[in-house]
Amino acid sequence: MEDINALDEIHKGSCMGMDAINFILDKVEDSNFEKILRKQYKSYKEINERIEKIYPNYNEGRPHSTSMPEKVMTDYMINMKTMVDKTTSHLAELLVQGTNMGIIEGRRILNKKNLNEEVNSIVEKYVTMQEKYLEDLKNYL
Repeated sequence: MEDINALDEIHKGSCMGMDAINFILDKVEDSNFEKILRKQYKSYKEINERIEKIYPNYNEGRPHSTSMPEKVMTDYMINMKTMVDKTTSHLAELLVQGTNMGIIEGRRILNKKNLNEEVNSIVEKYVTMQEKYLEDLKNYL
């Protein structure tokens, strides 16, 4: 059960990250910042695909993703927070906040759960990836 919950949470977190990047990309004017966001998006997608591939070994159905209301709320919040300030620094700040939440959730999963090696590896990759991109995003604050 812990493995299923971990896979669901990481899959959902990756989906939220991809959604946020999608909503922000059309506001980005700095090409280097855009490259970082596209790489981060690709990393989230790779983690999701890995989870989707192994998920049937742990549970029937599909891993949790962001629901339509969650997507709409994310889009709304990003639009509200960028209505006045669309600077690269402000966009980076929004992404830093979301990335930090993902790192915290991933670390909680790693610290509290006794996961099988395969699932643990995915969670570790998720956290490590986010920590790397967090450092990249900080350069734009």
